[in-house]
Amino acid sequence: MPQTTDRNRRILLTSRPKGAPTPENFRFDEAPVPTPGPGEILVRTVFLSLDPYMRGRMSDAKSYAASVEIGQTMVGGTVGRVAASNRPDFAVGDWVLSYSGWQDYALSNGQGLTKLGQLAHPSLALGVLGMPGFTAYIGMTDIGQPKPGETVVVAAATGPVGAVVGQMAKIKGARAVGVAGGADKCRHAVEDLGFDVCIDHRAPDFAQQLAAACPKGIDVYFENVGGAVFDAVLPLLSTGARIPLCGLVAHYNDTALPPGPDRLALLMRTLLTRQIRMEGFIISNYFGRRDAEFAKAMIPWVTEGKVKVREDVVDGLENAPAAFIGLLEGKNFGKLVVRVGQD
Repeated sequence: MPQTTDRNRRILLTSRPKGAPTPENFRFDEAPVPTPGPGEILVRTVFLSLDPYMRGRMSDAKSYAASVEIGQTMVGGTVGRVAASNRPDFAVGDWVLSYSGWQDYALSNGQGLTKLGQLAHPSLALGVLGMPGFTAYIGMTDIGQPKPGETVVVAAATGPVGAVVGQMAKIKGARAVGVAGGADKCRHAVEDLGFDVCIDHRAPDFAQQLAAACPKGIDVYFENVGGAVFDAVLPLLSTGARIPLCGLVAHYNDTALPPGPDRLALLMRTLLTRQIRMEGFIISNYFGRRDAEFAKAMIPWVTEGKVKVREDVVDGLENAPAAFIGLLEGKNFGKLVVRVGQD
């Protein structure tokens, strides 16, 4: 059913996944469109961002952000239009960035809403100009700090974070080595995004190919995946290497801790003997730098073509659960967004 002006379609969390999410963890629901009260705004969703962190919100394990409660609307960043406004600072028709979640309409008191102006492609505010691009920027600027001639490696190289990481590495004069799933993604990383090389992590000799691509070692490894990729990266890390850590998508569906003490001892010994900096960061702690610093750097890079963008657009709110499940399996090609409503 398409978006209407009288019904609010929503995707609710109905159960917590045990391992990988399934369609049964979600439920399609309809309710009346809410009416804004004094000082409130009604926002109509046009684009919904799907991101790996949402898997963590489906769990009730303690984390840096609150879990989605059973029966609640799934959370998510959105770009939409102001449909009704009882505030003088927001007019009907304004494009806004918000956190409305997996639904057609949401009320806001204005806090957390960001006006987008007249962007030619408003959905970019969910990708390269939004949280994923900002994550790449902070990780590379504050922790990675690539220098000319160094080697930067990033997994999920054609995803919304990894693609920006690799292109920032080139802007800073470093070599960019990408890791992606499949020949098409690797070709896109090299031919379109400008990576020096990209390796298919599905290749049986992946670790050997990675070592050959990094003959002088790895100076920056931007960690957003974990798993077998990190296992191959670890012995190649140079003395003084830096590892920005923003995610571990390979482990989000794990139901138990990965094995062992031996692996942990190897990691700790490598970090110590090679004097490696490994630092986790949560991007919401840096939002004060989003407009003052990040936007001033990234918008010109995108405008000038120094940072190129690819989106994977899925039509229809009802298709969000399947698209999200596919995201965790690496099926998306570029920044994954759902076109919830036509504009």
